[in-house]
Amino acid sequence: MNSLERTLIEKAGYDNGWEVVVESIPEHVILSSALHRAHAKVTKSTTSLWQLELPTGQLSTELNRVTGEDESYQASNDSELGALLNRAAKLARSLPNLPEQRFTKAVAKALSDTGISKTEIERLVRQRVGQDIFRGSLMDYWGGACAVTGIKIPELLRASHAKPWKDCASDAERLNVYNGFLLSANLDALFDRGLITFDSCGKMKLSTLLDDEDKAKLGLQSDLQLHWIANEHQPFLTWHRESVFKPLPENL
Repeated sequence: MNSLERTLIEKAGYDNGWEVVVESIPEHVILSSALHRAHAKVTKSTTSLWQLELPTGQLSTELNRVTGEDESYQASNDSELGALLNRAAKLARSLPNLPEQRFTKAVAKALSDTGISKTEIERLVRQRVGQDIFRGSLMDYWGGACAVTGIKIPELLRASHAKPWKDCASDAERLNVYNGFLLSANLDALFDRGLITFDSCGKMKLSTLLDDEDKAKLGLQSDLQLHWIANEHQPFLTWHRESVFKPLPENL
């Protein structure tokens, strides 16, 4: 790679969540960020223009799911490289346990800024900050789209916990990006109230408390399902099915 090509890669990184240049030499450019722990290596590709390599692990697994590629990602132009870097950076920020680390810092700052006794407001501050960080992580993980319908209007999207905040044993559980889904407002309300859930394959299950008229008005077709589901979702979904979902009327 010549110096101009390396400069273009560095700019693509800076614009898409990889603002730190670790190494820039003719063979490759390595990028990182202060906002996550991942490193990205960009080289010339033998089949397209650029090749992006990420460390093997959870980040690669999730990006593989999005791109359909296998740990070696091809970009035919600078725009495609930027899109790959952007998606990888958002995933890197959302995966455990970076949201928990952001939460700890944000709560400490919020409490120090208030000047009020910690015992008076800590619970409220922790929940407000935690919900904001959880929503941001789900927005990053799901690419800003409802996990079922694909709707991309932020005002209509909600961060839905599978295992509710109050029932979690730790902040790590509460903020785990796999403990919930980004859902449109109507699906969020149904999921929160246990009127819908998802099976181990991601297919939506409907409570019998919903009659056919309700289902039709809510647009709940029988083929609705999550766009994808990771193994890490399974324990939280099992909890939701067993502890929140209401498959039958309570008097039966």
